[in-house]
Amino acid sequence: GQVHLEKVTATLLQLIQDKNYRLYTHSIQVANYAVSCAAKMGLPRDEIQHIRYAALLHDIGKILLPNNIIDKPIAFLSKTERSRLKQCIAMGSNILESYPSCQRIIPYIAYHRENWDGSGYPKHLRGDNIPLGARIIAIADYYDTIVNPSTESWAKTKKEAKQEIYSASGILFDPDVVRAFISILG
Repeated sequence: GQVHLEKVTATLLQLIQDKNYRLYTHSIQVANYAVSCAAKMGLPRDEIQHIRYAALLHDIGKILLPNNIIDKPIAFLSKTERSRLKQCIAMGSNILESYPSCQRIIPYIAYHRENWDGSGYPKHLRGDNIPLGARIIAIADYYDTIVNPSTESWAKTKKEAKQEIYSASGILFDPDVVRAFISILG
């Protein structure tokens, strides 16, 4: 159970760290934001732990990509690179499928790129059909990506990032999660 999940997470996180240090720090940041947000929403401790592990591993599929693709801002990716990036989400879930202790966190990883309005991927899930853990990780991931992007010139201030998340409420993101997230940013 939990102990095994913790071990698997630590092992896979080490792989991320060895592959790409920036991806590793991003994973840690996303987990910190996701945990604060989940706690703010009053979720049970056990659930918060699972969200933490899923957030740490939300990009695990990316270890199968070359670093030059990992480090490119999304806007600069070619069509082929973009589709490879999308496949990484499924690959991430596949990596975890062989571990029985990871079953509960797979949906959070598999669906963190779904959007509240159904415009995301891979399944075009919408609203409450997207697991709550995935909805929380989605905002944490988005926030960290725009506040600490791979290219400094793309960086946004905390205020701009908050504004973007707020504008995407009810479109990309669950409005309840947005409220909690914005309040933890202070």
